[in-house]
Amino acid sequence: MSKVKKTIKTIKIDVEKCNGCRACEAICSAFHASPKYSSSNPARARIRVVLDPLKNIYLPVYAGEYTPAECMGRDKYVLEGKEYEECAFCRASCPSRDAFKEPDSGLPLKCDMCEDDPPQEEPLCVKWCLNDALIYEEREEEVDEEIVLEELETGLNSLVDKYGLENVLGFVARISQRD
Repeated sequence: MSKVKKTIKTIKIDVEKCNGCRACEAICSAFHASPKYSSSNPARARIRVVLDPLKNIYLPVYAGEYTPAECMGRDKYVLEGKEYEECAFCRASCPSRDAFKEPDSGLPLKCDMCEDDPPQEEPLCVKWCLNDALIYEEREEEVDEEIVLEELETGLNSLVDKYGLENVLGFVARISQRD
């Protein structure tokens, strides 16, 4: 198996700086609206702010990979005297909860780091964070080529589920004829 270089993009979260303003949710949902910036529906955001206003704890969580099965863990965590279920911090879209699912279609949402046409310098949630609680980081890593192909397969399956095989094949045929 050959190794390939892959750019790993992450958002580091400084919980101490988050004030729960939810600007990250608003800009994310507006960016992903259709047409772009036409509406702001936090249910479409790829980031959620878990909050306990009485304890003044705010935790931004952004959407990760889709998982077709529920996890085995149902642990509970205690932070500053408040009990949280493990699911509150989970980044996955899974069958056991509605978080990180497109409200109209039910398709899983995943943070795409605002990589669209044209791509952003950094995710908009990071750019719009008023207190610098979200920090964008990029690094190069060597990974197995198989991992990259699995990500491609997941993405194509999602497109086929959303738009249908014929539409996806038609689009691939059109873009393959470009220079």
